[in-house]
Amino acid sequence: MRRRRHGRDRETPELDITAFLNLMVVLVPFLLVSAVFSRVTILELNLPSGAGGGAPDDPTVTVEVVVRKAALEISDGEKVIARFPNLNVAEETESEQPQVAGQETSFALLPTAEVYDLKKLTEFLLQVKASYPEKTDSILLMEAEIAYEHLVGVMDTVRGVDVRLEGSDPDDPDDPEAVEKVILFPDISIGDAP
Repeated sequence: MRRRRHGRDRETPELDITAFLNLMVVLVPFLLVSAVFSRVTILELNLPSGAGGGAPDDPTVTVEVVVRKAALEISDGEKVIARFPNLNVAEETESEQPQVAGQETSFALLPTAEVYDLKKLTEFLLQVKASYPEKTDSILLMEAEIAYEHLVGVMDTVRGVDVRLEGSDPDDPDDPEAVEKVILFPDISIGDAP
């Protein structure tokens, strides 16, 4: 009786990975050089809690900015204290804009500064900040039909503004020492407008 033992006596062949390593040495630097790196900016928001656990900085004052299609409104939580009309409302009612099938034509296609008077909003928020320098929280409320770009534009205005220092040359926009970054209300809660 013969036994077959040739399967046990053989040695396992050695795996040659030299060619694979050569490929990786060339491929990895090529992929790193050709990779596209993107920068993602994250905007931190403070969402209000449902249980009322978070107390505002100053319970006597509330800064609410309400973004409506017709205007920007600043409220103290109870009543509107300032209103800045939409810059394009009069133009939209005077001339009818043609509707393209499947596309809504409105001021949502325009940049935020051309739709809302962000300069007046900034001036008013600077006055509020001067009255309440320790206040950092604010509420931004929006109607349902407002474009996302307008939300971001108004939010950037509420968070802070670049202010030209007194005595600086307004004709020299390249002077970095003539502009100061003023932080207004960086802790923003967002919601739906009533």
